[in-house]
Amino acid sequence: MNTRFRIAFRMLLPALAVLAFGSEAAASTLNQNVSWTIDRAGTSTKYRVVAYGDSIYAGYNGSTLNAAKFSAPTVDAEYLSALWNSDIESVRRTKSGAVASDIYNNKIVAEKSYMQASSTRAVTFEMCGNDGLQARTAFKKQTGTCDYSGMNAGVSNCKTYVAAAMDYINANAYAGVKVKIISNLHYPGYNADNVQSSCKDATTGATVNLRTTFLPKLATMNYWMCEYARQKGFQCTDNFAEYMGADYDSNGDGVIDTNGLRYVAGESEASYLNRITNTLKPTIRDANAHFVSASSSYDYIQSDDTHPTYTGGTVTAGLFGGTTGSGAPRYTSFTGGKSPIWNQYGHERMGWAVSTSNPSAP
Repeated sequence: MNTRFRIAFRMLLPALAVLAFGSEAAASTLNQNVSWTIDRAGTSTKYRVVAYGDSIYAGYNGSTLNAAKFSAPTVDAEYLSALWNSDIESVRRTKSGAVASDIYNNKIVAEKSYMQASSTRAVTFEMCGNDGLQARTAFKKQTGTCDYSGMNAGVSNCKTYVAAAMDYINANAYAGVKVKIISNLHYPGYNADNVQSSCKDATTGATVNLRTTFLPKLATMNYWMCEYARQKGFQCTDNFAEYMGADYDSNGDGVIDTNGLRYVAGESEASYLNRITNTLKPTIRDANAHFVSASSSYDYIQSDDTHPTYTGGTVTAGLFGGTTGSGAPRYTSFTGGKSPIWNQYGHERMGWAVSTSNPSAP
């Protein structure tokens, strides 16, 4: 092996411990930045969508070298390209494994120039997933008396940096931006968490069910993402509802499950939490089997039980830099605003959900 290459490889080894579900408490992070342009025939006009976030928007697939080409922001770019009859540049500034404060400071703030370009028309971000995952891992390792402070800190940090991110984007994005969107969190490992803790609650003296303990914390994060969005001029893509609820009425209440789980603009935190953790909890399903009908389902989650499934190949994104490229859209028009595979993969579903907030003109 070439000596110079061997030294460089040794320097990169620490980054190979990038956060994944099996080691989600680790502090390792991996920049996965991609710029991919949907090159539409017959037009040279180009607008930009900027997406900040962690491994979800990155299109993380377990590799330190590549990521999904069509992660949710680039799926959204296809919808925009058809809607506006223009080329759309999807710029993803992401860091897999990053907690909310890291995304805020080192992506949104440090890389503000991407959303300040005059071609920018949409800015979207997601965060807080790793705050929750790290708190969950730490809690699972506890013995003795259960300590809930780590989970509570994760919720508090999420609220702080979501609000700060929206304020910063409002103050710094190009004045011509037409839409700003936050994506909230699905619940990875929903079925796997239906087990008892190793620690015991101080009041009852008994172990606690992990899923019952974590769900209200996740729901609180999701509520405030959507509520801050309402307060600060953002749209909220409710990925929890899109992933965790079936696309039919499974409980006979007259409402499709996905619609029933969605955040309702202006509702109180108490009302939302009661719906998610009590009234409609029986309709929540693990996204490894997202039911599009009573008899048909698709797997929205990769084998790591965390990251969304995807189709359309990969691009370089990781240790050796990121792809800047372009390609024709997979679909040039969308009947009813939906691609033929809009509900068959996790990233396709999220990208479609983000697209529902797209303005009719740039």
